[in-house]
Formats: sequence, structure tokens, C-alpha cells
Amino acid sequence: MVTSAHEQVRLEERRHGVVLVAPFVRALLLAVPGALAVAVGWPATVLGAVLLAAGAAVVLRAVWRWERTRVVLTTEKLVVVHGTLRRRSAAVRLARLGPVEIEQSLLGRLLGYGTIVAGELEITHVPEPRRLIERLGP
Repeated sequence: MVTSAHEQVRLEERRHGVVLVAPFVRALLLAVPGALAVAVGWPATVLGAVLLAAGAAVVLRAVWRWERTRVVLTTEKLVVVHGTLRRRSAAVRLARLGPVEIEQSLLGRLLGYGTIVAGELEITHVPEPRRLIERLGP
């Protein structure tokens, strides 16, 4: 991420934890019937085990993706990096950056997250987006 000797990281954060809500709900919708099927007994136990495993896989994937996604502000650019085996990033140079916008829903304001729109780069679910904007300055 840091590409020159004088470039320094000003801020590095994960996306807000609210991105995990939808996958957790999906996993719960799989796990509850799975647990009930296991409780019923054979032959529903097999279906129950499959549903429980699918719910666990949904949660594991969501948490892994959340953990491996970072929003990084350096002295030269704003970057979002994600991925494990195939690392991908999108960046915008601060020197070429025009106006930066924060979009926040009511829920976003209550929970402390928002979307940063910086030129062509749009980063959703950024925790405390005003703090990131404040650090953009010199």
C-alpha cells in the first residue's frame, strides 16, 4: 500500500461491523431449521446437519471478508484493499482529489458509519467517516 519512502499511513480501519448483520441473519435462517431438524431425529438429522453447516459457512465467509477488507488513508492516497488469495485494491490520489462527500442514512448516523465518495472511489460502511475526512487535510 505504501509506495514511497516518505508516504505514511494516517488511518487504517476495517469497515463497520454492521456489514455482518445481513450474513448473520441469513445464517440464522439456515441454522434454526437445521437445529430443529437435528432435534427431530433420523432421517431429518442429515438435512439438519447440512443446514447447520451452510449457516456456519455463511458466517465464516462474511467474517473472513470483513476481516480482510481495509480502508487505508496515507499521506498520498485513499485506498480500499480486500481479498486474501487475490488481493485487490482501489485507490485515489489525494493530490488529484476533488470534493469528498459523506453519505449517511439515519441508521448510519445512529451507529456511526457512512459512505465516503472521493472522486471515482466509493467506500461503503466506513466507521466514523468524519474522522477520515478530518485526516484528509494537510
